[in-house]
Amino acid sequence: MALVLASVGLLPLAPSRATAPTSSPLSVTRTRGRALPLPRVRCCASRTSHRAAAASEATPSWAGELASSVPWKAAVSGALALAVCFTCFVGSANARTGINKPELLPKEFTTVIDVAGFLSSGQENRLRQEIEDLEKDTGYKLRVLAQNYPDTPGLAIKDFWQVDERTIVFVADPTFGNIINFNIGPLVDLDVPRSFWSQVSGKYGNMFYWKEKGEDASIEAAVTAISRCLRDPTGTNNCSEVL
Repeated sequence: MALVLASVGLLPLAPSRATAPTSSPLSVTRTRGRALPLPRVRCCASRTSHRAAAASEATPSWAGELASSVPWKAAVSGALALAVCFTCFVGSANARTGINKPELLPKEFTTVIDVAGFLSSGQENRLRQEIEDLEKDTGYKLRVLAQNYPDTPGLAIKDFWQVDERTIVFVADPTFGNIINFNIGPLVDLDVPRSFWSQVSGKYGNMFYWKEKGEDASIEAAVTAISRCLRDPTGTNNCSEVL
């Protein structure tokens, strides 16, 4: 979801109106300022809380969310970013440019798509097995897309993976520095604290980590952390630590 800052037009100050002088020569002339109308604010994007979205929508809102909203993190303060639904974390550039390349999708269904070539075949197989076991045990659907923007299937992955309210789309893309980005389904967002996702991204997605250990190490570490979190019993302290 693209966030557009509201534009506010500046109004000229209204002329003041003086009150009529009293009959006494010692009286002081007072001015009374005329109330100014409030400036009109136009917003190009509406926002819905994640709890309302979970109750009213069967599928998560997609703003073309594949890895290039990371520039927003530099442009928007952390407080404003937390006010926006966390599903917007994974970017809006694909929506602006209309990236939709189904030809980059594999011919057969898989939970791990490595367009960028970060993973070996053995690593892909291990991740698929971990994701399969996680889905059987918890019902959560983790999906991994490794890409180098703009070489990405884009919006095509939504239908390919049948993304729903219990789906976590993990997009690994080092284009803008931090390699780890997420799109979180509304029901997952209710069960997992939002701070967990930022902790995973900060610990395993930062540039120093993946440049030293490799993109594949960042992806595997993040998947392991997500699996541990989703297996935790739901409560006030679940997913409080990223190991």
